[in-house]
Amino acid sequence: MRKRRLPERMLWLAVLVCVVVLSACVGPWRDRYLDGGVKKLSQAQIVERFGPPHTAKTPALGGDTVWTYRFPMSDKELHPWNPTNLTGGPKTKAPSPSPFGKSVQGAEDAYRDPLYCYRYTLSFDDAKILKTWKREDCVPRTDDNGSSP
Repeated sequence: MRKRRLPERMLWLAVLVCVVVLSACVGPWRDRYLDGGVKKLSQAQIVERFGPPHTAKTPALGGDTVWTYRFPMSDKELHPWNPTNLTGGPKTKAPSPSPFGKSVQGAEDAYRDPLYCYRYTLSFDDAKILKTWKREDCVPRTDDNGSSP
């Protein structure tokens, strides 16, 4: 009977490792799309998925073309496996209906998930293929006390 326990424990350990590895792969869909598209995606494919860039800079003397996009995202989209997000996460009072978030139904005061602006900077080579990309805050975040977290 003891010989059976060891394979059963190894199976549960393997399942746990798989869950941890897969949870590391979860995040904003844009990040996953761009990660898999480096040296593969064309500008046309990105425009089809993201729409036209908010800014586009093409050097007159050659070099990389740089596009930027800005998107609002909540903590739930950035960190879906964070336990605080799974239990409702932080809410921000919205004095009027927000175009960026839905109000909690049935509540007397309207609350929504706080949204943050993220800038995606994409660079393309001369063949108009995605070369590199990065995501960063449009404006550095501050907590309720006015300091950076």
